[in-house]
Amino acid sequence: MEKIPNKGKNLIIGVDGQKYARIPVKTELVNFGDDLISVIKKYITSEFHEKDYLVISEKIVSVCQNNFRHISTVKVGSLAKLIVKGVKKYPNDIGFSRAEKMQIAIDISGRPRMLLAMVLGVLGKIFGIRGIFWVVAGKRVSEIDGFNPDAIDIYKENAILPPENPVKICQEIEDKLNFSSVIIDGNNINTKILGSSRKVFLSKKDLRLILLDNPMGQNDEMTPFIIIRKM
Repeated sequence: MEKIPNKGKNLIIGVDGQKYARIPVKTELVNFGDDLISVIKKYITSEFHEKDYLVISEKIVSVCQNNFRHISTVKVGSLAKLIVKGVKKYPNDIGFSRAEKMQIAIDISGRPRMLLAMVLGVLGKIFGIRGIFWVVAGKRVSEIDGFNPDAIDIYKENAILPPENPVKICQEIEDKLNFSSVIIDGNNINTKILGSSRKVFLSKKDLRLILLDNPMGQNDEMTPFIIIRKM
C-alpha cells in the first residue's frame, strides 16, 4: 500500500521527540450491520506490522453495531433550536450547529438535564470556563456524529450514536486478530480516545497528540482506519 496522507494532512508527525507515521487505510463503503472483525481482516491484515497500532473511527464501530438514527425520525423541539444558537460555529466542522443533532442529544440525556447544561454552560462562559455544557449533559452525547453535508451519503442523513463498549471492542480485536487497537472520536475540532486494548503502550495523551489534527479526515475520504507506525 502506498503511504499517502489525506488531503491537507501530514503523513509523519512528531510527538515528544518521537516521529510517527499515520497511515490512512481506504475502504469501500461499510454498511450498517457489517461485521467489524471481518472488515478489519479484509483491509488491515496485509498492511499491519508488528508493533503498529490500529486506530479505528468510532463511526465505523457504531455503523457495524447498527447504532444510528435517521434524520427522518428526529422531531426538533424549541429547546434544541435555542441551544444551537449558542453553539460555537467552526468553518471546517459542522459540530453541533444543526438542531437535529442537538435534538438527539436532548432525547438521550433528557430535557431537564439539557436545560441545566445550557444554563451552567452559559454561566461557565461568563467566567471563562468552557466545556461545562458537555460535562453536565453527560451520556456521551458529545460523541454523536453525522448529519454532515460534506460527508459520504451514509453520514449525511444519519446521526451516528456513540459506540457501545469501545474498550471491549478493542480487546476483542486484539484477541482475535492480534492488532493492538484504539477507538477514537476524531473530528476537526478535537480528538478523544474512547478505548484501547491492553497491548497499546502509548499514553492517551500521546495518542491524542498523534491524532489531534484528524488524519482520517472529516468528509468523503473513506479512511476509517489509521495505522500508527513508530519511525
